Parts: sequence; structure tokens; C-alpha cells
Amino acid sequence: MSGKEEAIVIDGTGHIAGRLASVVAKRLLKGDRVVVVNAEKIVITGKPKRVVEKYLKRWVEWKTYYNPELRGPKYPKTPDRLFKRMVRGMLPMEKTIGRDSLKRLTVYVGLPDEYRNAKLVKVEEALFKNELVPYITLGELYKSLTNREVVSNA
Repeated sequence: MSGKEEAIVIDGTGHIAGRLASVVAKRLLKGDRVVVVNAEKIVITGKPKRVVEKYLKRWVEWKTYYNPELRGPKYPKTPDRLFKRMVRGMLPMEKTIGRDSLKRLTVYVGLPDEYRNAKLVKVEEALFKNELVPYITLGELYKSLTNREVVSNA
């Protein structure tokens, strides 16, 4: 495997997070190298307030009084790491094939210079099509969570 020309570059703009993660997980298990760009534009369906509360609860509740770092699981906060965590949940991590597959995944916020001229792939079965369904992007989720943390810590 020698680099970027073999990678499948997926543009995350307008894709539903769970559906895209399942497609990416299947391709990783087949042995493909996958790069996901524009992770902040991946969509989570549901009422935005409810989604933010769900993720905020995950980060706030997982603490002990004596040692806050002792207890887990630790949930990522940035859009790229959050999507990678979703894909990790769909891979068999107790086996070496799952760990090796996850190493072939790279997720970026925005579009890096090295992939500007690459052919960006859209996954048809994962595209968000119904505009009547409420949704929030991973970038908006990240911004609202970091704003709430600042308010709750003050």
C-alpha cells in the first residue's frame, strides 16, 4: 500500500452519519483505504436540542468524584474523532481484523490540500434527502457542546 492514490476519498457533506459509517466500515473490512473529508458537514438526524442533550449527557455523566479521569468510556468531542468513533463501533474490535481496518481510516475536518484534486465520492445510499426531517451537523453539535461546557463551568 503506497499512499493516497489508492484511497477512496469520500466527501461527508450531506451524508447521514450512521449510514455513512456502516458503508465505510464495510469498505474497511474489505481492505480498502478510506479517507473522509468535510466531517463537520455530516448530518445526525433528530431534533437538534435532543441530540445535543444526548451527547452532553455522555460527557458530563462519566465521572467519579474522586478521580474524574478514572471512569470511561471517553467520548470524543471533535467532529472528525466523533465520526471515527462511530465507525469503530461498527467494526469487530476484539479481533485483529477490526483494529487493522480502523488504521486504514482517516477523517478530516475540511478539505486538506493533498486531497483537493482527488475525485470526491458521494455514497448514494447514505445521502440525506428528506429536508423535512430535523437534523444537526457534527460541526454544529461540536460548537453547541463547547459553548455549553463554557457556560456550565462558569
